Amino acid sequence: MLDHGAAPTVDETTARKTSGLSALTRRKPVERLVAEGGQGEGGSLRRSLSMWQLTMISIGATLGTGIFVVLGDAVPKAGPAVTLAFVIAGLTALFSALSYAELAGTIPVAGSSYSYAYATMGELVAWVCGWCLVLEYGVSVAAVAVGWGEYLNELLDGTIGVTIPALLSSAPGEGGVINLPGLIVVLLAMVFLLGGARESALVNTIMVFVKIAALVLFCAIGFMGFKSGNYKDFMPLGMAGVSAAGASLFFSYIGFDAASTAGEEAKDPKRDLPRAIMLSLLIVTVLYVAVAAVAVGAWNWKKFEGSEASLAAIMNDVSGQTFWGTLLALGAVISIASVVLTVLYGQTRVLFAMSRDGLVPKVFAKVNPKTGTPRVNTVIVSLFCGALASVIPLGKLVDATSIGTLFAFGLVNIAVIVLRYTRPDMERTFRVPLGWLFPVLGFLFCAYNMFSLDTVTWVVFGCWMAAGLVFYFLYGMRRSRLATAAVATDAEK
Repeated sequence: MLDHGAAPTVDETTARKTSGLSALTRRKPVERLVAEGGQGEGGSLRRSLSMWQLTMISIGATLGTGIFVVLGDAVPKAGPAVTLAFVIAGLTALFSALSYAELAGTIPVAGSSYSYAYATMGELVAWVCGWCLVLEYGVSVAAVAVGWGEYLNELLDGTIGVTIPALLSSAPGEGGVINLPGLIVVLLAMVFLLGGARESALVNTIMVFVKIAALVLFCAIGFMGFKSGNYKDFMPLGMAGVSAAGASLFFSYIGFDAASTAGEEAKDPKRDLPRAIMLSLLIVTVLYVAVAAVAVGAWNWKKFEGSEASLAAIMNDVSGQTFWGTLLALGAVISIASVVLTVLYGQTRVLFAMSRDGLVPKVFAKVNPKTGTPRVNTVIVSLFCGALASVIPLGKLVDATSIGTLFAFGLVNIAVIVLRYTRPDMERTFRVPLGWLFPVLGFLFCAYNMFSLDTVTWVVFGCWMAAGLVFYFLYGMRRSRLATAAVATDAEK
């Protein structure tokens, strides 16, 4: 159980003042972050996840979204050069993944980049990062859930010849009243998560194997219809189109950081987290580029416009029958469900860490002693994400998720540099190679992709950040555990 009355250590001198600039820049010591690992209100998280399970969580949260859902939106922007856009987005993710790997091995806690920022750049920056993670995870769950409905309809049509009416499978403004499939898949993921981390990890591992098999099958069938002429006009909309597609496709790489949110439930986090992050990103990138190359080779890039279940349609065209497309739709339904499951898991763990620090209501840090999970947290987050999935169109969700993620990843790259400067003596089980070069490149790539997004996305992001800052100054800054600990110390004097 949390010890809210514990006096701050010598290293917590930055927390002694509770107002002014010092309150905004107070940092939470790494040692305290690690010492509090797993502790919640009423119980503790359980360390039950191996490196293999962490890798599967990372792949589960990443693989599937960009290929099964976002590809139809990205190809019209970049044309056949969508393969190049995947590489650009992958490089952006790689540099950030290296930084995540170093920090995950050094500060193995549930808060991911929020906790890294708290230890290096202070409370206000940590809050901003955590608020971005709420946008990243929460909205991406909703976005993926929306795409899940498209493939569910494809599967139903190919098996029993019926589909869910648009009235019940589309968001308002897109011909529907509610996206019922999107809501259902989020609630199903909630049920699995309430059972426990280990049980959820087992279900996710099975789903990951299914999704990899489905994508390999697509490559095998799709290659039979490959036409080199489809690559003739490789970059029809120029580099601007590739950049725009790359910024949207970065959404496809969201998830590798989900492993870092499991830092307090991993058996050997210092060793296993860096390995899981890097291995998962390698596997995902190879599959993404291969599937995108085959898809554009089999279909003229103009045919992708408005197609959110394009891979199944390609298999039907190439094979001349609906069986293979239906089989792929089944794989996609299972695959996308695993993304919902693992990203929803990451969202709950980030809020768990923020709640433990006092920045959001303590209900998010309550742990059920029987299951070792934050059950109330899971229910609240699931209902929120399900509501978003049921009423907001896919495209708006994707770009909003991308900008929040890019901002958080940029901060992680900076955090690596700051921690190396302020705590060079700390044990690091993994170090980003070539000194500060890769973290700097990671930050620049994130900034480049952010500025490739449209004005509307920036406006939405600005409004989101403004709302977050209002909440912090009215609630989080005063209720922060570092602030209350400082007040208690001053009172004792």
